Amino acid sequence: MALRSFRSLGLLATAFAAALLAFVPARAAASNPLVGMFEDQPALFSNPVGELSNLRLLGVTMIRFDATWSQIAPAPNSRRPPRRFNAANPAAYPAANWRPFDAVIRAAQADGIQVNLDLDGALSTTPLWAVGPGSPRTKTGPHRNWEPNARLYGLFARAVATRYSGTYVPRGSTTPLPRVSFWSIWNEPNYGPSLAPQALPGHPGVEFSPLLYRNLVDAAWTALAGTGHGHDSIIFGEVAPRGSAGFGQFNGMKPLPFLRALYCLDSRYRPLRGSAARLRGCPGTARGFAARHPGLFKATAFSDHPYMRWYPPNKEAQPDPGYSSLGEIRLLERALDRVQLAYGSHRKLPIYDTEFGYITTPPKHDNQIEPGGKRYPWPTQATAAYYLNWAEYISWRDPRIVSFDQYLLADAVPANKSTDWGGFASGLLNYNMTPKPTYAAWRIPLYMPVTSGSIGQALEVWGCVRPAPFAALDTGQPQSAEIQFQPSSGGPFTAVQTVNLTSGCYFDLPIRFPGSGTVRIMWSYPSGDPRLSPSGPLTATSRSVQITLQ
Repeated sequence: MALRSFRSLGLLATAFAAALLAFVPARAAASNPLVGMFEDQPALFSNPVGELSNLRLLGVTMIRFDATWSQIAPAPNSRRPPRRFNAANPAAYPAANWRPFDAVIRAAQADGIQVNLDLDGALSTTPLWAVGPGSPRTKTGPHRNWEPNARLYGLFARAVATRYSGTYVPRGSTTPLPRVSFWSIWNEPNYGPSLAPQALPGHPGVEFSPLLYRNLVDAAWTALAGTGHGHDSIIFGEVAPRGSAGFGQFNGMKPLPFLRALYCLDSRYRPLRGSAARLRGCPGTARGFAARHPGLFKATAFSDHPYMRWYPPNKEAQPDPGYSSLGEIRLLERALDRVQLAYGSHRKLPIYDTEFGYITTPPKHDNQIEPGGKRYPWPTQATAAYYLNWAEYISWRDPRIVSFDQYLLADAVPANKSTDWGGFASGLLNYNMTPKPTYAAWRIPLYMPVTSGSIGQALEVWGCVRPAPFAALDTGQPQSAEIQFQPSSGGPFTAVQTVNLTSGCYFDLPIRFPGSGTVRIMWSYPSGDPRLSPSGPLTATSRSVQITLQ
């Protein structure tokens, strides 16, 4: 969809408290500062400057998007590549196909926002000339991610990495393109539409997509290392958090069985032997495996899409030992440690959350029933805001988790029957660009694990003023925020604590409140900063939290 301007909306205004309670300034906590990551590729490509400006107002420090193979490659719908096509040379690809990617990367550099470039990754992204033989037909043609040719994928990765090496000057330009230093490899390889077949044809229940993905990781790793990106941040995995036991060729495979097969291990984390190894393309011995597949052992981190669907973020509604959702993230951490240990490595791979969010009602219908009778009790927008802050707090507390991602700024389609009532409606803004409660929740998270107690008891107040580091960078001035309180009997909000944000955006403080009431965080964008200040009111608040003290 075309990006519509959000600047005209302004931001939530608050009345600054006239009378302040006595307080002592507190320093923000620096524990486990998460990377604030965002993904909204259609809007980025439609209006890169405007979208990145909007994301900077939110405090986004990294954007993630796909270097889509079929969107860049020549003749993507042909069974044969062009004659004399040097797939490793970025100049061999149509110049117009690179322009949307160049524009986003240049705009991100200008705004001081990092880029996480996913080498391929979206659905139906393999050029037809790189699709494996026997690709079954779908409603839109041959399955475009069926056994993608790893050698050709490696050449494509080399072309992308060369173009964004920081030294490449495209034809018609006098200056090099910015360098990209953060890479992902594929997207949701345990999901049939992204990589197929999931099961070995003719052998139901035998994992096959892990072999395909292992080859893709090897190819991308070699390409990045060979183009001067060997010391960049390189992450792999990008797994969907759920799947089914009977995954077949096109269903989703549970991420932990996928991980074990990727490392050629059985359910007890022992190297596969005999026919079990042979069917899965494994060597049948641990000797030499790590050297042949360095990306699996030397990558910066593993990446996960820990969606919690409509559940609270702390617990999976239907726990499963094969899942990697946020509620089951400890299972993924233990599995990552065990696959490394199986080959003599004691590495504890960090985990990047590279896709997350909550679909809301509206626009979805509450307790929407799909064909087959399956019920989807989507959370309200207010509940989703609460879940989002809770999820970030859980992530912040976990030393293995490195990032917190939001998928979509705005809902991409209007809500009607033809769009399934808003499609994947995880945006922080409604389709008409009005903010959901999740907008304020993502911009200034606030979470209190305990909201009731005795008067005089200190309560933990955790939060983040996400745009504050940009404000400090732009103005050269340290930033601070106020934790404010309003008694349940009414009256104005007054400040009970000032937080000096000298170590990033996060803080975690014990605070004593005078009684029951409402807690919020208030912060002001710097006046007159053209790179950060919004049009309209400058003050911004978190969502409110009700506390009860007796």
